[in-house]
Amino acid sequence: MYESAPLPIPGNGEVLIAVHAAAITFDELTWPETWASGDTDRTPVIPSHEFSGVVAEIGHGVTGFSAGDEVYGLVPFDRDGAAAEYVSLPAGCVTGRPRTASHVVAAAAVLPALTAWEAVVEHAAVQPGHRVMVHGGAGGVGSFLTQLAAALGADVTCTVHTASDVGHVLALGADRAINTEQEPLDAETGAYDVVIDATGRDVPEALFAALRRNGRLITLQEPPSQEMADKHGVTALFFIVTPEQHRLTWIANMIDTGALKVSVAATFPLAEGRAAYKSGATRRRHRGKTVLIVRD
Repeated sequence: MYESAPLPIPGNGEVLIAVHAAAITFDELTWPETWASGDTDRTPVIPSHEFSGVVAEIGHGVTGFSAGDEVYGLVPFDRDGAAAEYVSLPAGCVTGRPRTASHVVAAAAVLPALTAWEAVVEHAAVQPGHRVMVHGGAGGVGSFLTQLAAALGADVTCTVHTASDVGHVLALGADRAINTEQEPLDAETGAYDVVIDATGRDVPEALFAALRRNGRLITLQEPPSQEMADKHGVTALFFIVTPEQHRLTWIANMIDTGALKVSVAATFPLAEGRAAYKSGATRRRHRGKTVLIVRD
């Protein structure tokens, strides 16, 4: 529903953002925290948590920002989001947007790049020379995982599901692509230091087996089987991404230096937000995020 809502008022430590672009995640409408915070019903809700815009007002105690600053960031998932003309959020979830990117491109980078950064840098601790497998390396998050791991000097192998995706992941920096329609994953045994599953909820045993002893499996959809991890002698973990200013700044710098490329699948005006979310049901979408344009 597209309707008027009260102007948010920034609280202590918060900034009010005039939103220019808001990227959407199709699955967010299925997340419990979208609809409730603890035992409190949050409906009606404002979706979309990835934005780029301009600081309109700063709350008490905020330093480092001024009205008019161009910024981007991630709204915490249990708050009203950025599919609106204005959004208020903690200042620590915001930083200067990439200077070389438009508001649309900056918004499209936020959640997938943050997720990839936390997976690759913090949880996997990827180092030069590590052998890394990205399961689903051509996807929305997978493309950032591939680029970041390659930028850190890892030897990156990506699994893909179509022949057209092979060239795409190689162009992103992967050293090798496995088309799972033609090559079985079972052949990859004990070969990798890190495996990151960016595809879905069911983690195949072949991903555990692909790791060397004491390797690390990172999943992005739900916690992996600890029984399977113990069987193969690996560490397996799951995380929910958290917005941190220093991560956003690091990502902005990588975009500005050309080390990270961002794809935008489609754009819709804010008034067509319902159609934007419905577009996620399309069987084969273009690569990248769908973005709502709030202001030109």
